[in-house]
Amino acid sequence: MATRIEQAGQALPERRPELDAIRMLVVFGLIFFHSALVFATDDDYYVKNSETTQVIMFLAGFAVVWAMPALFLISGLGSWYSLRRRGAAGFVKERLLRLGVPLVFATLALNPLPQWLRLRSADPGYDESYLAFLPRFYDVHVELAEFPFLLQGEYFETGHLWFVVLLLAFSLMLALLFRVLPADRLRPVADRLAQTTLRVRGAILLPAVPLALLCALAGLEEDYAGWHRWAYLVFFAAGCALAADDRVRTAMRRAAVPAGRLGAGLFALSGPGFAVADEPFTETTALGMVTRALFGAAGWCLVVAILGHLDRRRAARAAGRTPDPLPSGHRRVYAYLGAAVLPVYVLHQPVVVAVAYFVVGWNAPIPVEYAAIVIISLALTVSVYELLVRRTRVTRVLLGMRVNTPERPPQPGASPRSR
Repeated sequence: MATRIEQAGQALPERRPELDAIRMLVVFGLIFFHSALVFATDDDYYVKNSETTQVIMFLAGFAVVWAMPALFLISGLGSWYSLRRRGAAGFVKERLLRLGVPLVFATLALNPLPQWLRLRSADPGYDESYLAFLPRFYDVHVELAEFPFLLQGEYFETGHLWFVVLLLAFSLMLALLFRVLPADRLRPVADRLAQTTLRVRGAILLPAVPLALLCALAGLEEDYAGWHRWAYLVFFAAGCALAADDRVRTAMRRAAVPAGRLGAGLFALSGPGFAVADEPFTETTALGMVTRALFGAAGWCLVVAILGHLDRRRAARAAGRTPDPLPSGHRRVYAYLGAAVLPVYVLHQPVVVAVAYFVVGWNAPIPVEYAAIVIISLALTVSVYELLVRRTRVTRVLLGMRVNTPERPPQPGASPRSR
């Protein structure tokens, strides 16, 4: 059956394997990142090692400024393609199944464990059983001011699933916009924006301005990977724009080099503020606000630089100027890891916290304990995915996977699947 895009006479979009690679890098990299927080001096992670270091946060900062924003931008791109194929109603149904089901399942079944281990790690005398703790975790109330994190409680949390909560909320907002505003009203606006982005030098970097203002005025939120929750909406919307018109993609390629230089410079300038300010994420002093503004602008520039540079390399490969970096023998591994992204994201943090709970009791140097947490957590997470998730229909649905869809190597010209 022809898709909606085909029926409209439009060409199917080519697959962007470099975007899949970023998704895999960010999600699997979270195992390394969250393992490091066990040893960070200035972070309130679930389990803390007795010996900590401030070096962790400095090293993590450069990943924080671009990684999750890039993930939201890529998700926006995939969401736009999915919306165009399925229509608003079909898109909402697919999002609720692929995001809503794993969100509910993991919040109820997996998220209580890190909170319980936090209490046990902080107080050696804490002897409440896990089953006795569960009712306290599920004791929630509604706070509209925290939208879209409406359920709040003393121990209840969405934890690392905040990404899924925001992505689901943004997707539903996109579907509503698509339903309320007909395509013939959106198309001229999108066309003018794309034309301006391509013709005006540096226009692709303009979203750095609202991001800088939002971060400066609204502050940053440590619980959401160091960004304000609504800053991610800018990246998600940018992904939709990138999918809607190839001229935006062309502008991103052209700006890759200067955006990278500008982003690195802005991020470097923000560093002293984060080091010196008492509460750099929230304080309303001139130093705090300037620091956050620099951080927000740097994030946009670095995302443009990374995606634009990768797209330039892809274009060079398509023209035969550089070899394909993915040998045919590795394509199955690539496809396998790509299908594992969402389940691994959902599973990894409870595993990391559980492993760290035991490892921090070792009498070993930080590098040894860190390596142990990473290796064991990575092995356990992938094993759970392989043995308990991907093999049955029920577990695939619970973790947001497609049912009865084998992992296949990406083929040139294939349309991107929705994220």
